[in-house]
Order: sequence, then C-alpha cells, then structure tokens
Amino acid sequence: MAGPLHFNIDHRLPGANARTGTVTTPHGSFSTPAFMPVGTKGTVKGLLPHVIASTGSEIILNNAYHLLLRPGDELVARRGGMHEFMGWTGPILTDSGGYQAFSMSDVNRIDDDGVTFKSIIDGSAIHLGPERAMEVQNNLGADIIMAFDDCPPSVDGVHGTGREDHARRLEEAVGRTTDWMARCVESHARPDDQALFGIIQGGTDLELRSRSLEEITRFDLPGYAIGGVAVGEEPGLIHSVVRAVAPQLPEDRPRYLMGVGYERDIVAAVEAGIDMFDCVLPTRNGRSASAFTRSGRMNLRNARFREDDLPIEPGCPCLACSGDQPLSGDRQRGFSRAYLRHLFQAEEMLGPILVSVHNIQHFQSLMLDIRRAIRDDAWPSLFRDWPVLEDPAQKG
Repeated sequence: MAGPLHFNIDHRLPGANARTGTVTTPHGSFSTPAFMPVGTKGTVKGLLPHVIASTGSEIILNNAYHLLLRPGDELVARRGGMHEFMGWTGPILTDSGGYQAFSMSDVNRIDDDGVTFKSIIDGSAIHLGPERAMEVQNNLGADIIMAFDDCPPSVDGVHGTGREDHARRLEEAVGRTTDWMARCVESHARPDDQALFGIIQGGTDLELRSRSLEEITRFDLPGYAIGGVAVGEEPGLIHSVVRAVAPQLPEDRPRYLMGVGYERDIVAAVEAGIDMFDCVLPTRNGRSASAFTRSGRMNLRNARFREDDLPIEPGCPCLACSGDQPLSGDRQRGFSRAYLRHLFQAEEMLGPILVSVHNIQHFQSLMLDIRRAIRDDAWPSLFRDWPVLEDPAQKG
C-alpha cells in the first residue's frame, strides 16, 4: 500500500454516480459505501468492541476535541494510540474538533487563528487551531484524520440581519477553511501512516461550495469530505448540495459526507457518489428506546408493546433480535419488544445497550443492501426492501 490509504473502486451503478469500493488503511480495510458508528469519547456508548464488530461495522469515529479534554491526547499516545487504548483493532477516523466550534458556539470564540473553547470539564480556556488539531490527532493515532475547518451554522441559526449576515459568515468560513487546510498540511507530522482528509464548506450557497471545492482539492489529499450540511438544513437542501458537490470531488479518492445519517439522506448521497457516512442517530436513539426498522422508527416505551413477543425486527441478525450465543451452544431467540419495554420502564442499562446494537445493525444492513444493489445493478430492489426510503410526500 503506497501511502497511508488506498481506495479501489469495485463497481459502479450504471447511469448514476453510486459506486462500491474498498478503502485500505494501516489497521485493515473497510467496504464502501460505509457507515461509521460514532465513539466520540473513545467508546460507542455501552458497547464492547467485539459487539460493534458483530454488526458488520468495520470503521468507527472518535472525536479529537473530546479526547483532548479527557483523558488527553498525550496520555493516549503513551498508551499506543486509540486502537490500543480502546481495544478496537480496525480502522478509526477522528474528527478534528471543528464541528464543536459550531455545536458549542455558546462557549467558544472563533477568529482567524482558531477557536478558543471554554472546557466542558473544568471551565478553563482551551485554544484549538490547525496546528494543535493536527498534533492531537497525530497523538491519537487514527488511520484517517480530518482537517480543522470553520463550520458555520445554517441560515436558521443566524440572528441579527439574517441572510445578509449569514452570507458573510459563509464566505468567511470558506476562506478560513482553505487557510487552515494549508496549515494542517504543513503541521501534519505523520503523513506516511495517517491519511488527512480535507473538508468542503459553503453552506447551501452552491457558488461558495464550488469555490471551496476548487480551493481544497488543490491540495493533493487521500480523501475529501463535505462538511456543514447537518447543521439545521431541511433534507431537500442537503440533497441539492450533495448532488452538486459530490460528483465534482476527485473520483479516485473516498468521498465523505459528515454527520448525515437518516436512511433517505444516505441513499440520496450514495446516488450522488458519496462513499462514507457517520452519525450519532443509532446510539442516541437507542438510548431513548427509539428503534430503527425497515418500515420506520418505533418507540419501545409505547404501551402497545407491553405484551408483544416479537423482536424489534424479525429476521434482523443483531444481538437484540436474534439472541446471543451462550457457552452451551444453544441459541436464544432474541429479546421481545415486551422485555425491551420493561427494561426501559425499569431504567435498566441493558435496554439502551440492546437497542443501540440493533440500530447500528440496522444501518450496517442498509449499507450491505446498498452495496449489493450497486454490485448487482438492482437499485430498485433497495426501495422495495426498505419501505422507510419512500418519500412521505409521495404517499397517498
């Protein structure tokens, strides 16, 4: 493998930009299109590494900002990096912390040098700029690391004079993201074993997106991402931005859509040519008793499940639906909706664990079927087998 990452395109869907492929990293390979479960603080909440792997997950995401705060990137480096520290042997991607400048805007200050945060741990001031973001990610040792970018809010998140201010903010973010990209490349200390991805910004302004794409792709990087499209926009705007930007990204590099995770959004992005996804939805919803199924979400707290002996989704191969493999070798039948409802009503931790496992499996099963539909030139079958992909606006 020349360099820290190799991307091979295996199949293309005729008449569309969708493709399947394989990304090879120093810690193994993963198939694309790929969904990455989010382990923000070095853990996918409540789930052991082998359980995550049992869902078909091949790569996970950690967040550099949170790991910088606790336990500290230097401590992780002394313990061999995040793979050794958390016991995950497959590929890891780390987000740089740029998104936290948006999501935690009430406790930070941003300027051309970077972002100064108020620590959520002890209230101290933490400065994070391109150089420090690279240092942190070099210490964490992920296979894929993200450039430090300026992620602006959607127009709905802007106060004052509204759209005029928002337009200026978008242009400022595009300029900063390009400047910070150059500083990231310059300060990246491990280019031979960590693949640095650049990020395209510009909000829903397609001219700014085009400018950002042109500026960021001037840097010869192992991969590129579309950022700033999961910050409050409605799905139609997300789809229009992705359709405009994704096909223009270098075809021979992985294309990553950051933070987008609903099934319809994923499928639309795959059609546009996106290869990688991440989202907190599976585990965040799992912890609140909201289970994803092929027909839509179900709230397991509902009284109608009180005596329902079916698993969440019959036929799902996950631990929650198909059962564990006991030492005796006898396979269980899985856990009923009635039992799962009881766990949530009783505030037992097993409930969130099981539904989180199921939800991750749900998205990995979707990715498996997406890859199969591309490989077999059977795209319509995806919509037949996944009713949740139906556009509600088209219903009766």
